[in-house]
Amino acid sequence: MTEDYLKSLHQYVLEGKPVKNMTGKGKQMSMYFVTVVGDGNGRVGYGEGKDEEPGRAREKAFKSAVKNMDWVERCEGRTVWGEREEKLGSTRVILRERPPGFGLRCNRTLHEIMVAAGIKDVSAKVWGNRNRMKMVKCTVSMLWAAQIPQGMPRPLVESNNRLLKIEGMRSAGDVAKIRGRKAIDVTRTWEVGKGKRERRVDTASL
Repeated sequence: MTEDYLKSLHQYVLEGKPVKNMTGKGKQMSMYFVTVVGDGNGRVGYGEGKDEEPGRAREKAFKSAVKNMDWVERCEGRTVWGEREEKLGSTRVILRERPPGFGLRCNRTLHEIMVAAGIKDVSAKVWGNRNRMKMVKCTVSMLWAAQIPQGMPRPLVESNNRLLKIEGMRSAGDVAKIRGRKAIDVTRTWEVGKGKRERRVDTASL
């Protein structure tokens, strides 16, 4: 990555706070930062940084976020695909696809993640624990998982020495289990009398 590209990235510091680490010499104070970085065109990542100096802690968080940047699959280059839901601990995040001109209707933390990822139209809701670090991990992991091909098992994404379970696009079998009824094809053919007739079935209403 060139220096000009790094300067053009969207950078948002979502959380910064002092933390304490108990050692044999007593309590050691340091600063902790969470940063989200994106190019506004489908690439986004987050990083954490901790250091005794606030400036170095922010720099570590930025470098970690740039290193973790990954592609986000967008619908029409402006919104997410359908409705997606992910849970991390007691934090549950729901993202919904919206029409052009709808805008970003979500809380501040998710709003800055969407701007960094280049998503312009989406509505979001956060249930349960609203810890910013959990919201960031849950939302970004869900956006990354949108590019996983259908039918692949859930992967483990490693970020800052932690493994996060994320879910890709659901298969027909997964949809059938969630609905509690059998999933059928979009088109079916019935034999009527001597001829055959094709009838389209809307699976969304089943």
